[in-house]
Amino acid sequence: MGLTQQPNGVEMIQEIVNLLLLKGSIGKPGAGVCPVRGHSNVQGNRTMMINEKPSNEQLDRIQKVFGFDPPREHGYDVVGVIKAMHESKVKVFFSMGGNFLSATPDTTFTAKALRKLNLSVSVSTKLNRSHLVHGQEALILPTFSRSDIDMVNGEPQFVSTENSMGVVQSSKGMLKPISDKLVNETQIVCRMAIATLGRRSVIDWQRYANSYDAVRDDIEKCIPGFENYNLRVRHKEGFYLPNAAREGNFITKKFGDRAPFTLTSIPENVLAPDEYMMATTRTHDQFNTTIYGLDDRYRGIKNERRVIFMNQKDIEKAGFADGEKVDLFNYDNGIERIAPLFIIVSYQIPEGNTMTYFPETNVLVSINNVVRGSNMPASKFVKIKIKKHNPKIYELIDQL
Repeated sequence: MGLTQQPNGVEMIQEIVNLLLLKGSIGKPGAGVCPVRGHSNVQGNRTMMINEKPSNEQLDRIQKVFGFDPPREHGYDVVGVIKAMHESKVKVFFSMGGNFLSATPDTTFTAKALRKLNLSVSVSTKLNRSHLVHGQEALILPTFSRSDIDMVNGEPQFVSTENSMGVVQSSKGMLKPISDKLVNETQIVCRMAIATLGRRSVIDWQRYANSYDAVRDDIEKCIPGFENYNLRVRHKEGFYLPNAAREGNFITKKFGDRAPFTLTSIPENVLAPDEYMMATTRTHDQFNTTIYGLDDRYRGIKNERRVIFMNQKDIEKAGFADGEKVDLFNYDNGIERIAPLFIIVSYQIPEGNTMTYFPETNVLVSINNVVRGSNMPASKFVKIKIKKHNPKIYELIDQL
């Protein structure tokens, strides 16, 4: 994420590919590109081709398998949907897991967008901040976590996950659910479909509700690389997803069998004398927005999260001191954003750069500070100003 969450993040990845192409690394065992993919949302979404801009090829395959013409109009990505909520183009928000408010940029702006909705629905395994910031009506639909035993009609169910190296393996829960009234996510979706579509739907939703194997059988028909899915996923070692370079398939849509080198420009990053570059990061005891403890053994922090790591020379130059309390500000697009009451920590970080924890400083990441080409929040490239802590800062925040 340190590479991708920059305004020129796409271009940096292109330059890495350029270097590997120049070396002749692509296609050699152990020498090519290794994009370490993140947690299961990233894996499942991209591998299952769940995308706000599906290709016609993908939609044609769905139409052929299921017998209906899926919508062809493109949807919104995260940044786009927040703006659409503000403009009242989106009135219903249905979330399958996650903590949307805390994970997204520009927290105050996003909160105002969520409150404009008519309906917010969260399918969740645990309570989080997003349940408290919602539309006019709000529902929380509790469901199993991956660690729960999932029984359907007396048959144990299992899901599959993809690890960071593109290997798909089975995963079965081992814990007794906290309630016998919980249903799994698939059943929630299927019951909604049956209740709203009824006989108008050509899909046998009850078949999916009764068995994860049935879901996998149809994934096999729609997603390349999942042949014999139910058989291969039951192998202890799992199976590899297709990898064009590993398989010697170098055909590209635009360039035939030639490697598409790219040309990129060098950015001119300029900071004002009183500005610093801030990057957000996570602690050791944290998974996405879920925080398991207040210690960060990576960086020697104990029982605290509202800290800002600074170079000692920057601390002295600004007239601050290690351990001093400060407030953080961002002024992108002429809008004041405030993250109050942080503690300065002297750290070996390049001069002019600072680092804070996610999601505490997402409030400083402008909704318009995105990566060119992917529209992803540029959370590693946030210009901030640092001021001595003002005890009345919360009064200013209330006025925003």
